[in-house]
Amino acid sequence: MNNFNRLDLNLLITLDVLLAERNVTRAAERLNLSQPSVSVQLAKLREAFADPLLVPAQRGMRPTARADELREPLREALESLGRAVAPTKPFDPAVATTTWRVAAADYAESAILLPALAGLRKAAPNTRLAVVEAVPSRMARQLEHGEIDLFFHTSVGAPAGLHRRVLFNERYVLAGRVGHPRLKRRPTLAQFCAMEHVVVSMSGGGFVGPTDDALAQMGLARRVALSVPHFLFMMSVLAETDMVAMLPERLARGAPGLRVVEAPLEVPGYEMAMLWHERRHRDAGHRWVREWIAGSCGG
Repeated sequence: MNNFNRLDLNLLITLDVLLAERNVTRAAERLNLSQPSVSVQLAKLREAFADPLLVPAQRGMRPTARADELREPLREALESLGRAVAPTKPFDPAVATTTWRVAAADYAESAILLPALAGLRKAAPNTRLAVVEAVPSRMARQLEHGEIDLFFHTSVGAPAGLHRRVLFNERYVLAGRVGHPRLKRRPTLAQFCAMEHVVVSMSGGGFVGPTDDALAQMGLARRVALSVPHFLFMMSVLAETDMVAMLPERLARGAPGLRVVEAPLEVPGYEMAMLWHERRHRDAGHRWVREWIAGSCGG
């Protein structure tokens, strides 16, 4: 219809009531309007549709053929619009069937998702959780396009414009295998630098990290013998060799086969954050799962 832009929602609501009542007076009462106001709106509708829509009959008014064609599509459209603008229903985890998609490296899987998982399955048994590879360079795009719901990353390096909730502050400790001859007590700085170290390089192949930056400020360096892309392999290396590593404390404490001691130097820790896009910020289910995860890891 060429005159669609001349119709506002109030006119369409009036038309729906007029087609139901077939009487201007009764329609005005239902709409809580004056009869002249409804008559004016009917005149605008007739002009817009280029059709009388309602014509005088023996009792009240009779719809034209065009009005009969409009009745059901108009009612369905108004009902759909009503559902669209209705208040959001509260999220009920007990019956929800949501699938959440989150991006996490293996550290975040262990430190954030694992503590939340058992309780999440109990509270929301019909939901599903998909954990996908965390690729920081894709973070902003994936969140914006709805490919993932949450991304777990350090606060440093997180793109601007995303919502962020700090879950906890992490610190580094020194770890090696149980029975490691150099970890019976806290090593000296010289002993620390002489040991063979393994590092995790998320970007792949790097041999330098925050520990090396801290050592460099003192004019020192350590022996980094191995670089791996994942913490899981690092943990196996530590358990099977005499290599050591500076590990996030949440990952190292309680890990089977590992001995954990304080390092002989202070290495700056980091904030671990949960990130999400504005498009999901007010979604009831999204808010619920964010709160659950944050509560599970003390954030």
